[in-house]
Amino acid sequence: MRKDCLVFVGSLNREAPYFQGARGVGLGVYSFDEATLETRKLAETNDVDNPTFLSVTPDGSHIYANSEVFTWREGTVSAYSFDRASGALTYLNKQPSLGSITAHNTISRDGTKLLVANYGMGEGGPDRAVAVYGFKENGALSAPLASVSHSGTGPNAARQERSHAHSVTETIAGGMAIVADLGIDRLVSYRIGRDGSLSKSAESALPPGAGPRHLALHPNGRFVFVMNELDSTVVSMALDEASGKLSIVDAKPAVPAEARDSNHCADIQISPDGRFVYGSNRGHDSVVIMAVDQQTGALALVGYIPCGGATPRNLALTPSGGHLFSANQNADRISIFARDAETGMLSDTGRAIEIGTPMCVKIVR
Repeated sequence: MRKDCLVFVGSLNREAPYFQGARGVGLGVYSFDEATLETRKLAETNDVDNPTFLSVTPDGSHIYANSEVFTWREGTVSAYSFDRASGALTYLNKQPSLGSITAHNTISRDGTKLLVANYGMGEGGPDRAVAVYGFKENGALSAPLASVSHSGTGPNAARQERSHAHSVTETIAGGMAIVADLGIDRLVSYRIGRDGSLSKSAESALPPGAGPRHLALHPNGRFVFVMNELDSTVVSMALDEASGKLSIVDAKPAVPAEARDSNHCADIQISPDGRFVYGSNRGHDSVVIMAVDQQTGALALVGYIPCGGATPRNLALTPSGGHLFSANQNADRISIFARDAETGMLSDTGRAIEIGTPMCVKIVR
């Protein structure tokens, strides 16, 4: 087994009015030794614009980076290869995302497709919520295979004036994609065809004004955990795999009551054993830890840990579950926490990757 993890970081390198500066370098690759906590930069490139979200193949050989640029009516998705032995990061190609403010992507579990979610702002352009791509033999992206659009509004006039697809996540069993749409307070489930087609299977409602952003999947495939950006809650839902329908099991505040009006939740991750979920709180500048009942999916607050910076946008667990990284966007710092597997608690190691405006972090062995 390889000793070091690979850490892939997307950092902001073009200004956008809703971000507080762009001090990053684009796409970077680091090694991380879990025993010594040593990090080492292996490669970086400034050739990709605002890679605010990445997906990485399990072996770390290919990276797919969204470009989220405020003035573009279509974002792009760029494919890179990475050679672990030489440290070479090589551009392969890019494709249009078919929508604006390209927010999230995921590699299908069978490794044959990339699904991309577009948050969408304003009018004009293709304005597709989700697009699907295939892979060429060298890992480059095909032209889009299929796409779908969403419509609707929510009660928060400032943030829910239209559909805003914020993430797309494939279920544990595979073949079903769940799109979290912040603008319409819905999780929309699609069957993924072998040809990349998306067939709507179900829509599942969240409380009005919740604003679903990211999902985490329990390893048993039965439960889905939702980080709601707008009302700062974590919701546990039961998944009917046959229909794609989700039903609410439990909901808990992600921050103390006094912090809810000034907080916006972002990412959610789950421990490899499915016993704990971790959510990032921008404003409260914390990571919330909740225990998961393995039979019912019910949530119980374990605690809040300062994120080690400001504006924790994205979280990542090492494959062992021994460490958690918090990409603290406005502190120019990715803080590294040790995780207690029994209690779920985090402790700040004092170690970090110092990098301008980190937006996304992905870790593979």
